[in-house]
Amino acid sequence: MSGLTSAASVQQSATSAQQKTQLPNPLLLSDSEILNKAYLTHLKDDQECDIKTLYDLVSIVLSASTLGTAIVNTQSQITTVTSFKPEFHELKLISSQMITTRGTAHCTHQTTLWILQGLRGFSWDAKTLITLAAFSLEYGEFLHLLRLPASDMLGNSLKQLNQIQTRKVPSDIVELLAFIVQQVIPTIRKWALWYGNDYDTEKVYSLLLATQEIPLVVYWTIAATVACSGKFVGNTLEYELSEFQLKLSNFVGKLKYHLESCQNQIGKVDDNEKRIKDSERVKDVVGFLKLLIHGKGSQTPRICEGNTLVKTGVEIFKQKYVLLFISNLESVRDEIYLLNSIYKRLQENPKVVKGFNKEDFKILWVPVVDDWNYDNRENKFMELRKEIKWYVLDYFSELPGIGLIQEKLKYDIEKKDPVISLINPQGDIMNENAKPIIFQWGIEAFPFRKEDAEDLIKKWLWLWKLIEKADPNIITEDITTRDHYFFIYGGNDIKWIQNFSTAMEKIKKHEYINDFDLTIHRHQLGKDNPDKVPYFWIGIDGKKPKKQCQGAIDCEIQKALESLQCLKKDPFGWVLLSKGHNIKLLGHGEPMLQTVVDFNKWKENVVEKESFDVALIEYYNSVVKAISARCDNYISDVVATIACPNPTCGRVMEVTSVNYSCCHRDNPNSCSITLI
Repeated sequence: MSGLTSAASVQQSATSAQQKTQLPNPLLLSDSEILNKAYLTHLKDDQECDIKTLYDLVSIVLSASTLGTAIVNTQSQITTVTSFKPEFHELKLISSQMITTRGTAHCTHQTTLWILQGLRGFSWDAKTLITLAAFSLEYGEFLHLLRLPASDMLGNSLKQLNQIQTRKVPSDIVELLAFIVQQVIPTIRKWALWYGNDYDTEKVYSLLLATQEIPLVVYWTIAATVACSGKFVGNTLEYELSEFQLKLSNFVGKLKYHLESCQNQIGKVDDNEKRIKDSERVKDVVGFLKLLIHGKGSQTPRICEGNTLVKTGVEIFKQKYVLLFISNLESVRDEIYLLNSIYKRLQENPKVVKGFNKEDFKILWVPVVDDWNYDNRENKFMELRKEIKWYVLDYFSELPGIGLIQEKLKYDIEKKDPVISLINPQGDIMNENAKPIIFQWGIEAFPFRKEDAEDLIKKWLWLWKLIEKADPNIITEDITTRDHYFFIYGGNDIKWIQNFSTAMEKIKKHEYINDFDLTIHRHQLGKDNPDKVPYFWIGIDGKKPKKQCQGAIDCEIQKALESLQCLKKDPFGWVLLSKGHNIKLLGHGEPMLQTVVDFNKWKENVVEKESFDVALIEYYNSVVKAISARCDNYISDVVATIACPNPTCGRVMEVTSVNYSCCHRDNPNSCSITLI
């Protein structure tokens, strides 16, 4: 028997030396090499495993030698499972393989990969628990036999067969098992729980980082268990268990770090989901705003009107319509100027439009900033706030309802494109983003619902179709996203057209314009194909005025038709000014030319009026008024002698009255009509 043992030992040594030259030492491999080898063994998590039962059983067995620090209640009754997965023979096969693994790091690595390959269809947490369960078969039996009383004859016999009297559990095994029970298993289980909930890794990014660590944690847990088995059955080891524990501890530490971040991120995701559900049940606009800006802590967000603190906070918006301006701090001056303009016009008459009272509409800026401490952002915010006359949220922390803002109000936190959402007094979202229609139509879009923009589009759609039909070279697509101003003009006076074109080019290139985020386009109608221009005016004439208009939009169209038909008679020329598709002014040649030539006289008003078109139209109206004064008290003694057109009469007709009309006159029937 001793000879066989000696021969086997020689053969084992030779085989071990040969294997060393072929197998890598895992303690010397890089993390990426281990990761690649471990992950290549994993297929998918579709094989059955009684994870909960395994978890309880393994924890109790391994805790038996770790000072009673079981991670489950050992007094609780474990339910007996009749059809246990994986089955006994699978666990015993793994146990036998670990026991017979030679005491080299190379062979430990080979057995670890063999186990991973055999468990390729199980989840990562199941792979760990199954391996520990296999180890527990041998280890648990030893502990149980050790505690049997001497009077138990069957137990005594088994003790001798297992040589319990001469074996003991080394302290480094106890230490490693205690670490696995108390630190490794709970950490892997926590990861598995969150991973199984299918959280969006874009929102819980640390879960993705944790998942990248899992193959390494599982590999080193199994490798450490294989190493424990070898030492436990008395194999001579060429390594220290502490080397495996150190590796395992390193990766468990990284996994814990990511899971701590996960907990914070998952808390935000869960809170966000709750806020979204609660938003469907809010009773009023105040409740909706609280979901956006009130957190769980004691910090109450401050609401300021300009620079004045509002003592009642969000309660100030009770029974109000709220235009929520949501943005970061970059490139928002255009939006601030625009909303300042809307704020002013909400104070003007008429107070009631389409059944809505302008005084019930309030504006609130909710700044969305990812890091207030970066790049002096708090000071930048305070500078912007000086320009604002309406309500502002002062809250220099992460916004509690940012998820709700992204989900419900469609604010893209990556693109950071500002949105202006309309919330009614009941807390319902009337318009996710009214910014495009406010930019294009201004106060005309009041009360800023989507259907209000649709009505305004109908108001001018017919005219744009005539323009594009007469001149297909005009490109008006995608002009609603910024301040795009169109000057479309024409006329019979060539000199006027040349002068107007030159003056417009100077404005386009003016340094003052370049400082603003606006674009000016000019286009002479029919320049490339003058023969098409008459068809434009024929189209205008074809829309015959009605004796009685039908509805508000139709009345607006009739008003515009009268203006256009009068413009056609202007001896100099005519100009159509639009902001996007919103036609703001139908202007006569002489006052429009003087207006653009005098740009330096009114350019400062662009900032003061917070709008290029408002400043231009105001100056244009002053020019029209000055020109109109020339026509006051016009006197003429020229009276023509006209015969009766009836050939059977032929007598000279009696003059009863003489009327003179002037297109420049500043009265309700004038052709020079401002459309804003």
